[in-house]
Amino acid sequence: MPEDGAAVDGRAAAGWEGVVEAFARGQATDPGAAQLTVHHRGRVVVDAWTTGRPDGGRTHGPDSVGVLMSVTKGLVAVCVHLLSERGQLDPDAPVARYWPEYAVRGKEGTTVADLLTHSAGLPSFTASPADAATVDLLDREECAARLAASRPLWRPGTAALYHSLTFGHLAGEIVRRITGSTVGEFFAAEIAAPLGLSLWIGLPPDEEHRFVPQHSPAPSRTDDAITALLAALGLSRDEPLALALMASTTELTRFTDALGTRAGRAAEVPAAGGIGDARSLSRLYAAVIGHVDGVRLLSPLTVERACAPRTDRLPPPAPLVRPADADPSRFGLGFELPRRGLPMLGEGSFGHAGAGGRLGMAHPRSGLAVGYTCTEMSWTGTGPDPRWVPWTRAIHEAAGTARGG
Repeated sequence: MPEDGAAVDGRAAAGWEGVVEAFARGQATDPGAAQLTVHHRGRVVVDAWTTGRPDGGRTHGPDSVGVLMSVTKGLVAVCVHLLSERGQLDPDAPVARYWPEYAVRGKEGTTVADLLTHSAGLPSFTASPADAATVDLLDREECAARLAASRPLWRPGTAALYHSLTFGHLAGEIVRRITGSTVGEFFAAEIAAPLGLSLWIGLPPDEEHRFVPQHSPAPSRTDDAITALLAALGLSRDEPLALALMASTTELTRFTDALGTRAGRAAEVPAAGGIGDARSLSRLYAAVIGHVDGVRLLSPLTVERACAPRTDRLPPPAPLVRPADADPSRFGLGFELPRRGLPMLGEGSFGHAGAGGRLGMAHPRSGLAVGYTCTEMSWTGTGPDPRWVPWTRAIHEAAGTARGG
């Protein structure tokens, strides 16, 4: 174990030892626990984790699993692209081709791509914070029905704004309409089982003993702080978009609280409810870009299409104003792309981050795939997580040496 870092255990292939040392440095001041796994051209080259009892309860180790938050969106994106590869789904087709009830109240022309790029105009299940208390966020059918009946806040495809929770039910319902299985069931049967992944959208009861909870050190925003934030975005509190954004925040807070319960972990909430470990995240992304033990999920052409930038030229929805120093999210079809606050593995990489600092990603050209999980929700999204910086640099150095050799 490195002397200048956290209590880290694990292994590394020859030439990759520096990544484990860098992981320890990144975790040195983190009171929580974490895991890091790296694949290079389908082979595990780093598998490391911090040890201990971060919450005073269950011991964290290599087989622990935890909440993934929005990393789950990447799992859903893989499901969608697998159906596309099989010829069962066209991302540029109208949603109504697969989900007829959706084609009402201005959503008739919405495409599947609009859902995957956060440009569907439905950032919340409800229209106001008061309404947000009325939705059962653990009821998949209710959430999907609310979205089908809703009117978008902007013309779909003309603007983009992050759909924190609704993304999963929008894309997940497409999967269900095509396959007859929920997106959690489809992921389990078609992706997790062939690869032997400890990744779930809906944690099975017999895996509960592996679960280690998360902790958020950030205080809840005050009413005045929310008003100031909206004003900085050019919104007053009584505008429909402002009300929807506040509703989305309320919904996400309610769901995050629910993850502290067995019912919340068992529910299929496919935008943020995934649970798993770093080994499985890395293995998943490795199988997206190459072969892992004989399994490859997507062809190079599908990956290229999925990761082509789709939102770089889309403005935020009016009347929201993007600050001059903003670092807007960038999306392909369901996957996040690198930006200043989320550099990933550099240009050409893709994946998805999750609230607090979780991260799953791949870089096809270099053959790298990475999974990182953590229990301390300290990443704010306004810059790279300090915990990531040491080991991402070390990965680049090790991969460069491997290519040179």
